[in-house]
Parts: sequence; structure tokens; C-alpha cells
Amino acid sequence: MKVHNVALVGAGRMGGLHARNLAASPRFRLAAIADHSGELAGSLADELDSTASTYDEILSNEDIEAVVVASSTSSHLENVLLAVGAGKSVFCEKPLSLDADALAEALPRLEQTSRPVFIAFNRRFDPHLKALKAQFSAGSIGNLETLHIINHDPASPRLDFIPRSGGLFKDFTIHDFDTARWLVGEEFVELYAAGACLIDPNIGELGDIDTAKLILRSASGVLCLISNSRRTGYGYDQRVELFGSKGALRVGNVAGSTVSIFDEGGGHGAAFPYSFAERYAEAYSAELDHFADVLDGRAVPSTGPRDTLRALHLADAAERSFRIGAPVMLQGD
Repeated sequence: MKVHNVALVGAGRMGGLHARNLAASPRFRLAAIADHSGELAGSLADELDSTASTYDEILSNEDIEAVVVASSTSSHLENVLLAVGAGKSVFCEKPLSLDADALAEALPRLEQTSRPVFIAFNRRFDPHLKALKAQFSAGSIGNLETLHIINHDPASPRLDFIPRSGGLFKDFTIHDFDTARWLVGEEFVELYAAGACLIDPNIGELGDIDTAKLILRSASGVLCLISNSRRTGYGYDQRVELFGSKGALRVGNVAGSTVSIFDEGGGHGAAFPYSFAERYAEAYSAELDHFADVLDGRAVPSTGPRDTLRALHLADAAERSFRIGAPVMLQGD
């Protein structure tokens, strides 16, 4: 088994998650970690027996085969382009950019490079959703008619995250846009988004919303409903339902145990995950395995720059629909 020499740029929350998975995988060697905060990079490098470095040093190091980009979202595209220019393969945390025009302009460089560029939309690697997709593709529920996606966070993020997040539709709903495209298997042609700030007025003061309901119509007429909320108070609520001409498929919240207790207070079961890192732990590991397969030449990236562009177009359309209070017709890229 070949071990791939990789480096990480971005040592924050997502960088730490990917770094620990890289360090735990026998298919990778985490050679270096870079971050604009040298202290953050150094602390993570010490924990994982790696080396703190600068991004320039990483790019010029010929022994480093690939770069995992988990820096702030606003810097993803720049860091990926620098890596591609240095001849590195790239694993980039979603989304590749917050600006659809900038990404469209960069698309030729990203798609014509000889090195693979993989954009990690982790929902596609969740074993439960993959099983649902496989059942649907096998025809178990006939022709798809409607799709329901519930994506609710347990609690609102720190307020200092909101101005740099790109907004609810680009930071949050973008996962659901990609999931919907993947499950339906075709593009959407119409979108309506309603949103509000119902949870924390401070989020509204920062120019964002914390609650949204969206309806999308696909080219063949499939209807998709997406529900988003920044707060549940009871856990990370992740549910997907497909309704077809012959039946339905559903992925519910994944509890930590199937054991239930029944007493005078009623029935009690195990809680489901409170964080995305816990709920999608298997997916994050699986997407790194996929990247290793790509580096081995056994696979091509399952999602790339164009998938981010299509998801961004949906996010921009959602923002327009929300602002004007009317449906928006969508055009292809």
C-alpha cells in the first residue's frame, strides 16, 4: 500500500478534524501543517507528530504530493489555485469559493490541470445516505416524485463567524443543494426560498438569517423541500426522505444505541449526535479514503470544482428569491 505525503493548510476546526483523520490513516503521512496562526499550526503539529510550516514552504516542497485545504472559506479558491500551480493534487473542504463568478473564471485552470482537484461534500460519503441512494438507483421506490431534506443545527454558531460565513445559503444550505443534486440525479430549474431571523436577532443585525424553507423543482418535475435552522436545542437533526411512485425511502437521525428503556416516565432511547463531526465521522474518513484512491489512480474525484459552481448557483438563486420574495428560474452553467 502506497503512503501519500500530504500537507494541510488551515488548522482551525475543520483543519483539526481532517488532520486527525489523516494522522490516523495508514494511507497518508501528514508531513506539514500551515496556518496564518503559527501558534495554532504548531499546537496541532505537536499533537500529531507533524511539522508546522508556511504555505510557501509546502508548495515548494517536492516531497509533498497533495494539499488538504481547510482554511477559511474565503481563502479556499486562492489556496487551491496556488496548489494546482505548484503541481499538487488537492483535497478541498466545501465550498471551493463563495463567489460564483470568480469560480467560473478559474474553472478552466482547475479542470485542465493534470493533477486531481477533489471538493469534499461529505454527505455523499455517509454510509446511510449512500445506502438510500443505492436503493433508489435500484428502482425500489419507482419514479421519484418528492425529496425532503431536514438540516438543523443544534445551536447557533459564534457571532463572529456569521460575517465571514458567506451567509446561511452558502455556508449551510450548500450541503443540501449538493445532496439534492446527487440524489435526484438532475439539475434544478426553479427555486423559491423563504427565510427569517427567528432564533437570534444578532444574526439579523449582522445581515444574515437563521431559518429557511426552500422548494426546488427539477428538470423532470421532481419537487424538493429543504428545511434549515441554526438551532434545535435537542441535537443535530439530519433527515432525508424520498417519495416515489412505488413507496418511500428514509434516513432518520442516527442514535448512538438501539437500546430503549421503558419505565414509569415512558420510553427513553439514546440521543442522536449533537455535532456534525460526530454525525458524519464515518463520512469524513470515507472521503479521505476516496482521495487516497484518487491519488492511487484507482478513482477520479467524485465531486469537483463544477459541482461547487452548480451548488453556488443554487445558493445565489436562493438569496435572490429570498430578497425578492418570489421564485427564481435557474439557468445552467
